[in-house]
Amino acid sequence: MVKISIEHFHLTYSDGAESLRDITIDIPARAISVFLGPAGGGKSSLLRALNRLNDLADVRSVSGQIRLFGDNGQTIDILDPQTDVVALRRLVSMVFARPVTLPLSIRGNLTYGLEVAGMRQNNLLGEAVERSLQQAALWEEVKDRLDEPAAALSGGQQQRLCLARSLAMQPEVILLDEPTSGLDPISTSKVEASLQEIKNNYTIVLVPHSVQQAARVADHAAFFLQGELIEAAPGPNLFINPTDKRTQDYVEGRFG
Repeated sequence: MVKISIEHFHLTYSDGAESLRDITIDIPARAISVFLGPAGGGKSSLLRALNRLNDLADVRSVSGQIRLFGDNGQTIDILDPQTDVVALRRLVSMVFARPVTLPLSIRGNLTYGLEVAGMRQNNLLGEAVERSLQQAALWEEVKDRLDEPAAALSGGQQQRLCLARSLAMQPEVILLDEPTSGLDPISTSKVEASLQEIKNNYTIVLVPHSVQQAARVADHAAFFLQGELIEAAPGPNLFINPTDKRTQDYVEGRFG
């Protein structure tokens, strides 16, 4: 089942640099899709396009079509200027490479967005806190510290808290841009394990920090090079038996 359909997508920045050229790819629902390739290939630009974060960048032109097929049967034209971007970002959430916690308690980081959205019942807020922390594999580590400042957490815990903050809003899609690039191997393993746990309920699109991570987590993978989509395939196929020599050279470490 397709969750996001991208057709003939082009993006050019105002300095004349064309970041993405004629990208056509389907992102399957309830699976981990990985965008990989050397720096500057357009992976993060495409990721940001999925919830219109490129609106905040110095972009000259965008063309093509990106459609989100909602769980309620509604189809959202993501690039349509009339699309409600705030509502879109509640459906398509983003977790960045550097964890940015709010200057609040652990609990406050998780309830803030829900309260802004109108949730006031303490029992529902409490359920959302526990559910999202469980999904992010952080509950056992912080369940007795929920009123402590989030800034007191370790870097790996803060990153999982950011993931939990996204999960608290119950989006349909979670975008992750190198979410473990600054983490130690143990924290990285915990984040990856969390993604495997939640993928049955969420569509996950990940830009990994290494080819090794991509190979570990990808149900589906797409290789980008200098703004072009070179190859897309189920994860095991792309890493074990790529059809394009450029893909093979990259995953085998010959460049990148």
